[in-house]
Amino acid sequence: LESAPRFEVENVHPAFDAIRTEGEGADRLAAWAEGRTGLPFVDACMRALNATGWINFRMRAMLQATASYHLWLHWRGSGLHLARAFADYEPGIHWNQSQMQSGTTGINTIRLYNPVKQGKDHDPDGVFIRRWVPELRSLSGPCVHEPWKAEAPPADYPPPLVDVVKAAKRAKNQVYAVRRGEGFRAQADAIQAAHGSRKSGLPQVGAASQRAARRREAKAPDPRQGDLGL
Repeated sequence: LESAPRFEVENVHPAFDAIRTEGEGADRLAAWAEGRTGLPFVDACMRALNATGWINFRMRAMLQATASYHLWLHWRGSGLHLARAFADYEPGIHWNQSQMQSGTTGINTIRLYNPVKQGKDHDPDGVFIRRWVPELRSLSGPCVHEPWKAEAPPADYPPPLVDVVKAAKRAKNQVYAVRRGEGFRAQADAIQAAHGSRKSGLPQVGAASQRAARRREAKAPDPRQGDLGL
């Protein structure tokens, strides 16, 4: 973020500028931020985060991905809410992760979590859900993960904002359409060379261009070295 501060406000890969618009979906963003999406595990995680300032990494990733893919929200709005909620907010990590989990870096695998499956996997008995979403305490068994399937869904809990399977499919189609676009790969290679991991042994996109970039860096040290004017 120090070398590319614009990544706090702009898509890392500019090809994604056209698919989500910052500021759109205010109602969906508010429902997500307040833990009332109608998706129990998402709402429980968000309410716990809002109350305590902390949630584990997998759930952070799921919250951001659900906002970006299922609810089709720009990462900037959801990222701002999470930044304000996290007790351990650190911008250099946060904004890169926000974009990574939203699929806008162009160099990372698409991370699209099924929030219902995440609840069943990580909270199989619904203990966490019932603690943070008291509207669902009357539900027994697996219906706590999908209350819309209950014979008598709680009247004080909203129906899901989206069908998670259909919403995920729409999102994937739109994101992969961008990734197949003309010139996308060349730009992604340049991003990888400038900002991707350089740890030996990791599979890398555009490895040859990265090696060339490192050779250039070695020959031409940054003239700002020693300058404290950050």
